[in-house]
Amino acid sequence: MKLLQVDFEFNGPFGEEMSNALVDLAKSINYEPGMIWKIWTENQAEKLAGGVYLFEDQHSAEIYLAMHSARLKEMGVDEVRGVIFDVNQPLTTINKGPING
Repeated sequence: MKLLQVDFEFNGPFGEEMSNALVDLAKSINYEPGMIWKIWTENQAEKLAGGVYLFEDQHSAEIYLAMHSARLKEMGVDEVRGVIFDVNQPLTTINKGPING
């Protein structure tokens, strides 16, 4: 498993308005190859948005990050920060992290 952390500067919408505007995008992410789950992140005060994803493997995370970065740039986002991490399963399990296997 690989964890992908993404963030970028974002001027909104936030909160409920974001939820309403991005429902179709959220639904489409469920069909991305290798994607297990996503947690959406937002910080209106700092004007940041992003997400934390769990992928089955490195390749799936890399493909998604490249595609998502290109999509965000088309939406006017200048810089997308994305980092792929290994998951320490034994410690994550102790802390009830939402992982399988």
